[in-house]
Amino acid sequence: MELEFCQSCSMPLHDSAIHGCEADSSPNPHYCKYCYQNGAFTSGMTMKEMIDFCTLMMVQANPGMAAQQARERMHQFFPLLLRWKK
Repeated sequence: MELEFCQSCSMPLHDSAIHGCEADSSPNPHYCKYCYQNGAFTSGMTMKEMIDFCTLMMVQANPGMAAQQARERMHQFFPLLLRWKK
């Protein structure tokens, strides 16, 4: 089974309860509920702002990982996510 990630913040989408929803309340397959609700993004963050916001959570989820290491990984991975692709 391939692990899916929110295409905005990279949170693992391991449970359907974590998925965001469209305006008609149908689940959105690409984004988590923290990034996407009612058919729209919940914030107007830039990719850099999202990385800054997510750094602490990534460090907390990965004991032993330094903030700079987490930030560098996100700078590599986030441009591949649907929301941030150019």
